[in-house]
Amino acid sequence: MGTGYFGNKQNYQPNNPQNKGLLGAGWRPLYREFDWEYFSHLLSNDPWEVSQKTLDILSDIADALGRNQFPWWANILSIFSESTRYEFDEFWDYITPQPPTPDYRYQDLLTIETPVIRTITRDSIPIEYALNRFQEITIFKILDLLGKPDIITQSFMERNFYYPIERFVSWERLETLGIVYSYWSKYCCWLQIETYEKGRRYYSLISKDVAPLVRKSTCNMAVMVSGYQCRIGQVQSQFPINTFPQDIQNFTEKVQQEIFVQNQLAILISGEPGTGKTAWTQAVAKEILVPLGYVIFILDHDAVENFVPPTYLEQICLIINEADNLAQDRSLEVAQTNSKTEHILSLLDGTLYQSVVDESGINHQHKLVVLMTCNTKDRLDSAVLRKGRVDLMYEFTYRFV
Repeated sequence: MGTGYFGNKQNYQPNNPQNKGLLGAGWRPLYREFDWEYFSHLLSNDPWEVSQKTLDILSDIADALGRNQFPWWANILSIFSESTRYEFDEFWDYITPQPPTPDYRYQDLLTIETPVIRTITRDSIPIEYALNRFQEITIFKILDLLGKPDIITQSFMERNFYYPIERFVSWERLETLGIVYSYWSKYCCWLQIETYEKGRRYYSLISKDVAPLVRKSTCNMAVMVSGYQCRIGQVQSQFPINTFPQDIQNFTEKVQQEIFVQNQLAILISGEPGTGKTAWTQAVAKEILVPLGYVIFILDHDAVENFVPPTYLEQICLIINEADNLAQDRSLEVAQTNSKTEHILSLLDGTLYQSVVDESGINHQHKLVVLMTCNTKDRLDSAVLRKGRVDLMYEFTYRFV
């Protein structure tokens, strides 16, 4: 039976890093050091408990040394017995500060279980996988941005270990058997890694303010979900805004002004196929929204139905092509078989979004821009076109592509 400190001899394979154990993988025991400031604080705030525990440990030592039925050298050796050593370790843990652990009072928390696994079935929509995968990428981008931490510790089988920072290479190569804690004092940020079976890990980023790190790590990122396909990368635009007809460029300037002043903005573009609706949304996303820090989600109508905006993102742009297939008139029989219209209405409800105010007031940092395209507005539900849901509408008539 192995302890895990040096590895397990059962089923040992020389090339398996799991068999190295913590010490074999470079971890070192972390011993608690005496701190006069901490001890003085303990004495001033809880002198009775300190006195009681001190007398208890002295009594244990006296009992070990005062046994008349054993020779003197046996009594000295008994001080180092398991029972006496346990009492001494318990006393030492009381009078010394604990190893650093995350401050769970921090409200900003970003978590993911890795690796993210995609399950493909006939009925599955990959939006959940795409969101989890995007969050996984975001966390690892933040870790790359943070660089090497100030300290890396691990708690395993009631023992504490530390990993030498100069030996650190990457989080994937770090051997973990228990719970790992890392800290960056510059960013007031903690990382907690919990180890599960079959090599799975649960990463938790805990910070006073994780938003600046998220903004930097998600810069110029986009998520595309269509059918059973999904992709995470950067927005591409084949046609710049200045290549569109002048009337569309004028409308784009109006859109840009509204983006600056509104927290939630919905735009509906209609027109026959080939008038450049999709190309325009991509151009607006790349040239206007991405430089402002928006994360772009390009979703089909099935993905939108199951889409929930990630709360850790402050600015989101949602591009919905063929919106007439999503927000269909609910008086039609085909629209009564699903809840797609209700879901898009909830996304577009800018009025409802600001109708509930918490103690700190409306959070103006979270912004949502929805760019929708459709061939015709005739099939759209009338509730979608009401003021407060769609802010700007425009019809493309010029054959562009």
